[in-house]
Amino acid sequence: MKADQYVTVAREGTHEAEINRSRFLCSIAPAATEQEAQEFIARVRKEHPTATHNCYAYVIGADASVQKASDDGEPGGTAGVPMLQMLTRRDVRYAVAVVTRYYGGVKLGAGGLIRAYGGVVGEALDALGTITRHRYRLATVTVDHQRAGKTQNDLRATGRSVLDVRYGEAVSIEIGLPEADVDAFRAWLADATAGTAGFELGGEAYGDG
Repeated sequence: MKADQYVTVAREGTHEAEINRSRFLCSIAPAATEQEAQEFIARVRKEHPTATHNCYAYVIGADASVQKASDDGEPGGTAGVPMLQMLTRRDVRYAVAVVTRYYGGVKLGAGGLIRAYGGVVGEALDALGTITRHRYRLATVTVDHQRAGKTQNDLRATGRSVLDVRYGEAVSIEIGLPEADVDAFRAWLADATAGTAGFELGGEAYGDG
């Protein structure tokens, strides 16, 4: 079953923390595909070639179908996994995080590393912000030119998301609808346009909400 909503990072950015003299820089970014995530990881590594470690984690897919993590030389399970767990615990999807560590001479131990790597990802999410995207159905409303302006105004006045308007022999208005609202919207549209509007359901998409 597809997720009705997911959370992703609002923007690309970096958050830095110092823990027992080690510098931890968490670079985080939205990533629509696994390739985008890998390209971001490569870019961060290139920016920090002298770092002790560049560990990463990413989650792709609204249902988190792709999950990858790397400890990049830290003891197994102490870096990439807690980073990934922080992303999934916050329901973050379509995002990549890279934590760059510059070793400061004090060993943190396994527990300390887990807290540090997971914690800095959580702090980065808080600092950079997240947005929630909701699943909706695409639909096309078709009306004559005479009714087009009023129909668009009525749609916006009732909080409907107008995505696109195309003018031809008739006017096609593309909108986004929550799945649960489809039947009620059909009835509303028929009433608002005296039964003259066409209505066609399309595929699914996610949008900010």
